[in-house]
This record gives sequence, structure tokens and C-alpha cells, in this order.
Amino acid sequence: MTKFKASTRKDLPQIAEKLKLDKEQILDMQAVSAVLPFRVNDYVVENLIDPGDVPDDPIFQLTFPQRGMLEETDYQRMRDLVVRGASETEIKLAADEIRGKLNPHPAGQMELNVPKLDGEVVAGMQHKYQETVLFFPTQGQTCHAYCSYCFRWAQFIGDADLKFASKEAEELARYVRENPQVSSVLITGGDPMVMKTSILRRYIEPLLAEDLPNLHSIRIGTKALAYWPHRFTEGEDADDFMRLIGEVKAAGKHLALMAHSSHSRELEPDIAQLAVKRLLDAGAVIRCQAPLIRKVNDDANVWAQLWRKQVQLGMVPYYMFVERDTGAKAYFEVPLARAYKVFTEAYSQVSGLCRTVRGPSMSASPGKVLVDGITEVGGEKVFALKFLQGRDPSWVNRLFFAQYDPKATWLDGLKPAFGEERFFFEEPAEKNQPESVRKP
Repeated sequence: MTKFKASTRKDLPQIAEKLKLDKEQILDMQAVSAVLPFRVNDYVVENLIDPGDVPDDPIFQLTFPQRGMLEETDYQRMRDLVVRGASETEIKLAADEIRGKLNPHPAGQMELNVPKLDGEVVAGMQHKYQETVLFFPTQGQTCHAYCSYCFRWAQFIGDADLKFASKEAEELARYVRENPQVSSVLITGGDPMVMKTSILRRYIEPLLAEDLPNLHSIRIGTKALAYWPHRFTEGEDADDFMRLIGEVKAAGKHLALMAHSSHSRELEPDIAQLAVKRLLDAGAVIRCQAPLIRKVNDDANVWAQLWRKQVQLGMVPYYMFVERDTGAKAYFEVPLARAYKVFTEAYSQVSGLCRTVRGPSMSASPGKVLVDGITEVGGEKVFALKFLQGRDPSWVNRLFFAQYDPKATWLDGLKPAFGEERFFFEEPAEKNQPESVRKP
């Protein structure tokens, strides 16, 4: 059985030998990874990264800290601390100051999405859209490797005030029962697939045992197909997960693996393709999503190849997201106009079987907002935007327009078109929450 071996910041000098990195590159990574979380494993390093293409290799950019991820003054501050051998306490104090500027929980996650039972906040859950509850099991708040763009980076830095996590499987089942509008539970993290199946069962089995006719689907968000496909192919634990999929299906529920799939290279190894086959044979549906990330996949041909590979293997292209406004966004973000161009050019290259994908989509505070086009209306060049999901269900599928701005990278950087003072959804946050989440 293949042994999993993770490496973190302290292991950078050893990893550098495998990837032929020089001392300056190591210092850069040590400085940045003191602020932003870093974790990788031998499978990623040895199977997905081309050492001859470092630092431009897309998977290297996806998983390793880069100098440009911090503002130059912050980078220099952290580098100086590393070079002079500052204490971990001093490094942490400086890192915490920098992290505070990086919007650790975008889209109002800490304030707007928190559900309640009996008037008390339910820890480790989010409820933004009426049909879907997100659940963050405590044991799943890490990953086999960290994506350097991760919008949930705050989960991994050891600050309890910034972390979502729950130990209460019973509360999840009760919340679903008492909120009949909920039809889907998304178990997320971190990555729930770092957990043993026996632990995952503690959260899923109560959803099957309870009388929950409103619950139609259970989703598991994971990057394990890319970063540790052995989770699905080797040993009794992998076999038990396949049995669990069958049990979910037997209970009349749909089980979807929401696979974070950023680049076709992640799906090339035989072990990854075997993992996909086992999951599909067990009865899961694999839906694929990822953000458009500069230096990783900001190319139409890369996306077209990725979608074709997914369909070839039996997976379903689902979302192209826009990089969220958090963490190292300045390093990774792509203007909305370019994101739309990349999506459209990729979309035009593939068959209808690949066109299940939607994008580019922003998971912003009011909802999932699709950049649906760039056009001209009444002599004004505009972005045509549409809600795929909204805090208010009446917003779903509603079109609206923003002034065209070639530099805008996020919804809050856009201005309403046609001289309007504000967008129609810009109401007090309390008004825009699902009823079950609002304060009593």
C-alpha cells in the first residue's frame, strides 16, 4: 500500500532538491509560507510537477508559495525575519498582521451565512442558499496538499477564530429536518476525504437514518482525485468508501463528488483514472469545478483540454469560477473581461457533452454571479451578468448590467450601467439572508 507523506514549510529545503530550486527560491517560499499555508505531498511533487519547467510549471504554481503572493513590503518584512533567524513567535506576530489584510473570510461567510438552532449559532455550518447547507467536519479541515490560491486558507493557519468546524453530526441532521427547504448537504473543508471512511460515516449515516424526505443529495467537496487518488484505490478504507456510496444510493439519495479539477495533468496518471473509474462504478457522480487562475490555467486551450478529458473519463464539467477576493488574489486574479474571453474560447472548442459547464462565475456576497456576456446596449458597453444562485431565491436567473471595465476582477469592482445608483440587490445584508439564518 502506497504511503502518504506530507511536507510543510519546514521541509522546503528537502523538496527543493527534488525540484532543483536555488537558495533564493527557497528563501522566497519560506517567507511567503510563513503567512499563507503550505502543504504538499510526494505524489504531487513526483507525478504532477515537471522539474524542468519550474517555476512556470502550472502545478508548481498551484501548490507552492511564490514571492508575488505577498505585497512587496510584506514580503521583504517576512524575508528579513527568516534571514536573521527570528523566533517563531516574532514570525507569527508579523504574519498575523499581514493575514488580517487578506480578507480571510470573503463574501460575508462569518457574518451572513451562519445558521441557528433554538436561537443558537450552529458551529461548522453555513447556509447561504435556501436549498444547500455546507457542513465542515472538524476532522476534515486539512487537505492532502494545499492550493496556493485557496479561498479557505484561513482554515489552515491555526487560528480558531477564523475556522469553521463542527463535531456535531446530529445537529446537521436536525437542521436539515427542521428546514424543509434544504434539499442538499455539501460536506466540505478543507477536504473531507482526508478523513477515514469510518469517520465520514458518522456524518453521513445520520442523514440516511433520519426521516428526511426533503434531502435529495449529498455532496463531498474534494481535491483528492488530483492530490491523492490512492484514497479511492488502495486498502480497506477505500473499499469502505465505495460501500458507503452504495449505501447512500440505496437510501434513495444522490451522491456527488465535487472534484476540484484545475488542469488536465491532474487526470493523466493511471492511478487517477483508476480512482475515477472506481467512484463511477460505485454509483457516484463526479462533477468538476475550479477557478480560473493566472499562471495555472488562464488559457482557453487548457480549459478545453481539461473539459474533454473529464468527459472522456465519465466526469461532468460543472463550474469555472473566478478567483475569490481573498488571500493571494492579486497574484492569481484575472480581469473579468479576460475570464469571459478564456471561457468563451474554450467553450467554442468543445462538444455539447462538455457544455454542462457554467462560468465564469463569482461566488460573491449576494450569490453566484455569472459573467454572461460583454455587449453594447443603448450605445453603452456593458457586462451582462446573471445570478445562478442568490441569497434571495427570486434573484436566480435574473439578468443585470454593469459598466464595462477591462480591469475589474470582482463584483465589488463593478458599477451599475445606464446611470443607475446601485444594483438591484444592494439591500441591507440582514434582508438578504435565507429566513432560517436571519436573527430572531
